[in-house]
Amino acid sequence: MQSFVDFLNGIIWSPALIYLCLGAGLFYSILTRFVQVRHFFEMWRLLLSGKSSSKGISSFQALAVSLSGRVGTGNIAGVAAAIGFGGPGAVFWMWVVAFFGAATAYAESTLAQIYKEEDNGEFRGGPAYYIEKAMGQKWYAWIFAISTIFACGVLLPGVQSNSIGNAVEAAFGSGDMINTAIGTFSFAKILTGTVIAIMLGFIIFGGVKRIASFTQIVVPFMALAYIITAFVIILLNIGEVPRIFAMIIGDAFTPMAGVGAAIGWGVKRGVYSNEAGQGTGPHAAAAASVEHPAQQGLVQSFSIYIDTLLVCSATAFMILITGAYNVHGGAEGVFLVQNLAADISANGPVFTQTAIETALPGVGKPFVAFALFFFAFTTILAYYYIAETNIAYIRRTFKVDGLMFILKITIMAAVFYGTVKTANLAWAMGDIGVGLMAWLNIIGILIIFFLAKPTMAALKDYEDQQKQGVDEYIFNPVKLGIKNATYWEEKYQRKTGKSPHTAVEASSETAQETSI
Repeated sequence: MQSFVDFLNGIIWSPALIYLCLGAGLFYSILTRFVQVRHFFEMWRLLLSGKSSSKGISSFQALAVSLSGRVGTGNIAGVAAAIGFGGPGAVFWMWVVAFFGAATAYAESTLAQIYKEEDNGEFRGGPAYYIEKAMGQKWYAWIFAISTIFACGVLLPGVQSNSIGNAVEAAFGSGDMINTAIGTFSFAKILTGTVIAIMLGFIIFGGVKRIASFTQIVVPFMALAYIITAFVIILLNIGEVPRIFAMIIGDAFTPMAGVGAAIGWGVKRGVYSNEAGQGTGPHAAAAASVEHPAQQGLVQSFSIYIDTLLVCSATAFMILITGAYNVHGGAEGVFLVQNLAADISANGPVFTQTAIETALPGVGKPFVAFALFFFAFTTILAYYYIAETNIAYIRRTFKVDGLMFILKITIMAAVFYGTVKTANLAWAMGDIGVGLMAWLNIIGILIIFFLAKPTMAALKDYEDQQKQGVDEYIFNPVKLGIKNATYWEEKYQRKTGKSPHTAVEASSETAQETSI
């Protein structure tokens, strides 16, 4: 099984996907004139000013839901894997993919807002919706929806729960070994898997509002606690910071494991962690209540900074300052750097636990287990919501009852199984899910750009209204030449009492009279 999964990963995560992820971010950065830099302070303002509605959640709640997907195992175990297989230089490439990925996140999240729909009193949207409406290719949207249901409902939850299980076992011991129908596992992992599945079932049967309410409290609190712990460790070793920076930058271009390994692992774990271009973030972005689609695009762009430049960097500096890592060579059992025991896997949270334990004895292992539980658990919730949204998309065509219930049971089973299985297999299966979604989504948003440029039109419209100093933003997609944005057309008519088409005709007539 491991060999087959590794073979698939070799195809999906070929250099072509790595260049596609970096290229798409650079492409949108240049075309938006680096929106992720120019509108940095506007992102803050929007983050703190948004409100929820009866049909949608606030910008902050949407950020929390998407951050719950972004801030997870990738920030603790994923950074360790990037360093363990790509060397310290992989961290630099995580920063690069985050900086450019912030522009990709703006594009995909704005698209999700433009083409969102109302479904049973809730907003729904995401790549499947905008691929169908903006590209006009329903078959492609279906492929994305099915791939995403499989990735987020089956493959990716196991990665998160596996790291929780490993962290709990490392912190508190494995306990007795128990024989089951699917193998022999430790009592600690079986108990952890059972608790996760029960908690998950309680929340997911409550709907998106309960998910949003839970994540908006847990994610900021845990992220802040984790970052403060990291800063304490960094401050205690402040003299080491210049050396670590030099190591990261130096190894990024002449790394111990080869430039290809550093770039490959940096981009792979960067995309896994911040999810820019992967197509997961737009689902939460579509659920937000905002005055203008570009607003949520900007908020989601900011989430990439929080995820990678703050949380991932915190993990990387703790690991590198304390030397709690190994760097694997090209062959099995060969190490380019070996500071820890050879049997410690890079595909797990142990590097991070060891780093905190080294700096703060008695704290590291239980703290990381606790932090990872909440980070990973909220990520599983985000995965459920994404899979649920894509089932809702499919049910627009085929009204099949019971699909949501099947998804709930499947994801509960997946997290239990993921908790007890081996880390390497869990991560490899997760990489397949991430890679499939990234291929489909990035190609989709690039094609949509060349067909209609809706994200660029929305950004220009928002900036024009900013310059005018409007008190309340209005979005008329018809005026901007954006088709099939039915929710916004109806909202414009409700808000102004005018048809969006009539408003465009009136403005064109005024323009003609002025020219005469």
